[in-house]
Amino acid sequence: MSATTPTPAPLVQPEPDMDGAALLDEVREAMSRYIILPSDEAMIGVVLWIAATHAVPAWTHATRLVIWAPEKACGKSRLMQLIRALCHRELMAVNVSSSAVYRAISGAKSDPPTLLLDEADTVFGAKASGDEDLRGLLNGGFERDAYALRYNAAKDDLDKLSTFSMAALAGIGRMPATIEDRAVVISMRRRKPGETVAPYRKRRDGEPLDRLRVRLNRWARANMRALELATPDMPIEDRPADLWEPLIAVADQAGGHWPDAARKAAVKLTNARDETAKASETTQLLRDIRAAFDDAHAEAMPSAVLLARLNTDEEAPWADYGPKGLTGHRLAAMLREYDIRARVLNQSGGQKRGYHRADFADTWERYCPTNPETGTGTQVSEVSERQPDTETPSQTH
Repeated sequence: MSATTPTPAPLVQPEPDMDGAALLDEVREAMSRYIILPSDEAMIGVVLWIAATHAVPAWTHATRLVIWAPEKACGKSRLMQLIRALCHRELMAVNVSSSAVYRAISGAKSDPPTLLLDEADTVFGAKASGDEDLRGLLNGGFERDAYALRYNAAKDDLDKLSTFSMAALAGIGRMPATIEDRAVVISMRRRKPGETVAPYRKRRDGEPLDRLRVRLNRWARANMRALELATPDMPIEDRPADLWEPLIAVADQAGGHWPDAARKAAVKLTNARDETAKASETTQLLRDIRAAFDDAHAEAMPSAVLLARLNTDEEAPWADYGPKGLTGHRLAAMLREYDIRARVLNQSGGQKRGYHRADFADTWERYCPTNPETGTGTQVSEVSERQPDTETPSQTH
């Protein structure tokens, strides 16, 4: 593991009269010197997430922050550097085991560190094997009082490990849908020619940001009780409301233009995933299977034929699923979630296992219905990806 040990929380004197709105404005201005984010709403979301890390004991949900880019040099690592400088008790890692994270969080459950995982695509990317234990930790740790149980042989007893902690992940490509479902998602883009930012050097620029971090901590500590009792009016519902509630509570407590800006950011970043995002992995699979049946004008298709069509689609990710691409076993496991299973097909040349088009009809209608005007699929899945406006790309670094 390559990581830093979180610095113990500083003993600071609260300053009740500190202007929260002005303080958040300072954080935004400081970050804007070194990076260009894809939209104003993205900057609002990041600033509020950073501030919320300083009040994590007040929250019921520990919002995740996902920073992804389609390729290198889009500014994600620079953004992580700034977050690291400004968030509460940063625990930075580029490679980490789930057991190490369990210990780091559970060892300080009353004041957990902020987990920062850069290069997360090496763990969760399309070509990575995936760490299901770490993904489970990140998913479970979104809820307060979610614990992992581990047997302690030395004590012949169970260890109850807390998993509740704010977390930010950055990488190339999408993160798992279950993690993004609990996250504010920032889609980075390269800067346009002519867009300039100041270079960030930790030795030179770190001290002013550190002073800003301490002031954020003082403000949060002074307002901890109010933040804990906050029940902000939410412009969104369900899981998005859960993950945005801490950020909007911070904005309401800060005042000024921040309450209105926070709600607009919550709505825009949440709606963006439904308007412009690609489908989730399983929804994309359902769409691609429908396209395969349509292209073949078939009512039934052997598994081998369907896999060949999926793995040779240059626009789809299935060929990257291992050395042989998507396999029959993996396909069956993904479709089993929708109660779709292979059956014996009676075709010329003998019996073969495969899939009937009719078995997909109900699932297609529920998760990727066709547009009645165009005949093409439209996404309605609950978990969809967020894309910002593309008019103002972010910086390279």
